[in-house]
Amino acid sequence: MWDQARLAEVAGNALQNLKFIVVSNREPGIPQESNGTGKQSSPAGGLTAALKPIVSALGGTWVAQGSAPKPRFWSSAMFRSASRSRQHGFGVRLLTIPPSLYEPYYEGLANQGLWPLCHNAYRKPVYRQADWTAYRRVNRLFADAVLEEAAGQPAVVFVQDYHLALVPRLLKSENPNLIVGHFWHIPWPAPELLQTFPWAGELLDGMLGNDVIGFHLPRHGRNFVDGVEEILGSEAECDTDAVRFFDHTTRVQTAPISIDFQRQTETAQSPEVTGYLEQWRARLGAVRYVGIGIDRCDYTKGIPERLRAIGALLEANPGLRGKLSFVQVAVPSRSGIPEYCDLTREVEQETIAINNRYGDRNWTPVLLEQRNLSGVEMMALHRLAHFCMVTPLHDGMNLVAKEFVASRFDNDGVLILSQFAGAARELTSAVQVNPFSETSLVSGITTALTMPPAERTRRIWEARRVVRENNIYHWAGKLIREFGSVASTPGYLHTAGSFRQAVASVA
Repeated sequence: MWDQARLAEVAGNALQNLKFIVVSNREPGIPQESNGTGKQSSPAGGLTAALKPIVSALGGTWVAQGSAPKPRFWSSAMFRSASRSRQHGFGVRLLTIPPSLYEPYYEGLANQGLWPLCHNAYRKPVYRQADWTAYRRVNRLFADAVLEEAAGQPAVVFVQDYHLALVPRLLKSENPNLIVGHFWHIPWPAPELLQTFPWAGELLDGMLGNDVIGFHLPRHGRNFVDGVEEILGSEAECDTDAVRFFDHTTRVQTAPISIDFQRQTETAQSPEVTGYLEQWRARLGAVRYVGIGIDRCDYTKGIPERLRAIGALLEANPGLRGKLSFVQVAVPSRSGIPEYCDLTREVEQETIAINNRYGDRNWTPVLLEQRNLSGVEMMALHRLAHFCMVTPLHDGMNLVAKEFVASRFDNDGVLILSQFAGAARELTSAVQVNPFSETSLVSGITTALTMPPAERTRRIWEARRVVRENNIYHWAGKLIREFGSVASTPGYLHTAGSFRQAVASVA
């Protein structure tokens, strides 16, 4: 079984004690003020939670942009110190990105351009030259910070996600001795969609600075290779799992990300989680069934569709009124983007409509929580739920599904999972549904409510087995072995000239 110790051993053998640097847009902990002192909370989303134990196991350095505004007393140096002292076991280097760059880079190019481009959620991407210019400049800032951390020496740099697609080429151009890997945590679009992106060639060139690129699903890797072949044409030699571009080979790997199963299971049994469990029970009252959904408030997550299905279920089954409550956690997200503000209003209106139509003074059908819950409070909801709905319209993975499964040490509870979530390929024992179909969603909930106990146990046990065996350390180990394979390849140290030539040709 993979754990921190085994990962550290594998990394030591594979990476030959090279420095390990992780790069992400989001920092591993968000500084907050509490009673005049500083503390850290986890960001919404699964990326940082998944990566923390990896960086801790390898004793590396995490480069990220610092959240703003920070409490007035909180300096970057204090945050680095706090991070090291809180049993993370790794250093943190935070960048300060000016608002004049951050907004067009993050809210503009990354989340109004690349995010809708990569998700089949039917939002038109917005492509603005000013946003792309800011994106390039911010990627340059990240690359400079990593280069300074590496100090001109060989190192392994693990870049995360769609915010930093240009960083790999920038790194390789100035320090060819770096081994650079990149994990793309969201879907990769088909070539005909990618071609709508005005700077697709430069985007691909940036990513082909990597030695290894990882995707959750095989089809995302195929889309990437096909996109390179169509857009970069004869300049790139493409195979099913590799691209050769200007005398450099980029390996394309499938590696579905996961969670720290053992830690999730153990924490779910803690007295703190049990305390939150009792608090939730007191809030919900004497209902027979509890359903949950835990998401960022994002249009890819299918929250309005899910709520409408709850309303349709109560309409068709009057006997469930007063007996079923649904808790929807919708963590506020990207509030500076109009589509997200519209979505928040839609979720609120759907909740009010259901509660006004079916609720009474003693029973609330839908409880909407618009806040970022702590990990232990979410685990309490996992334990309380008769069913958990993870029903995105399109998602690279969705770790909420795996977190729910790992929390259910009692081998009970039903996972209702969208067939369009990456997790659906692994968690085949879940009740899989089409989130675009209200009939399918209602049928999935009905199945969960009427499933015999022995069947619930069989399904959740099988899902737990999958997540336990394919945990976060297994995911990291596969990629680190790939990095190690690059390091051990004769002649892997590249010449800077070929990379500068590639950049110049694309520009």
